[in-house]
Amino acid sequence: MLKVLVLDVGGSNIKLWAAGRRKPIKIPSGPSMTARDMVRDVKQAVRNWTYDVVSIGYPGVVLLGKIATEPHNLGGGWVGFNFSRAFRRPVIVINDAAMQALGSYRTGRMLFLGFGTGLGAAVIADGVVEPTELAHLPYLKGRTYEDYVGRSGLRRLGKKKWRRHVNDVVTRLRDALEVDDVVVGGGNAKKLKTLPRGVRRATNASAFLGGVSLWNEKRAATHTRSTLVRRP
Repeated sequence: MLKVLVLDVGGSNIKLWAAGRRKPIKIPSGPSMTARDMVRDVKQAVRNWTYDVVSIGYPGVVLLGKIATEPHNLGGGWVGFNFSRAFRRPVIVINDAAMQALGSYRTGRMLFLGFGTGLGAAVIADGVVEPTELAHLPYLKGRTYEDYVGRSGLRRLGKKKWRRHVNDVVTRLRDALEVDDVVVGGGNAKKLKTLPRGVRRATNASAFLGGVSLWNEKRAATHTRSTLVRRP
């Protein structure tokens, strides 16, 4: 079996998993981190790990297995960067919310929302995962969904108001997309005391499971925007 190194790239931290490791480790990221910086820091952190391939969950648009836009909450140099050459391993890049959605999927039509530095979103419908850019759609007072429910919104509004907006956003998107199942994850999901009807929390291992499944199920993530979900 392939040994997969899974990277969940966020605006504040990058989480790293590999088979045989009981818990992920974190390395700081932030608005100045470039793709080259990320690879350097990850390789240093896992210098004693054994892995055959790499899965990268990227917080932005990924088309045909390639990063299509620079991230909103990190530094530059991500578009066109050759991760396979840098890691000297085969690499699959997928939207970070899509990777967590894959690890959380059960059946039917599911919406995944990741509440972290920004807002990640992906839909799985009839076994196909489709990343979305819902975060930057207009929401209230000239601001976007991410402006209210991302980290900047949490700091500006405080926990109580932020929670009300999270519940409102989750409910709006659930109803608009007509999904059967909603999963919330990300570093700030733990700050939610209650969840709206029909909403569940992602597990701590969802990103790792999604990253591993990209290889174990031989998905076509490097060739298509949408990725077929195959279940035993």
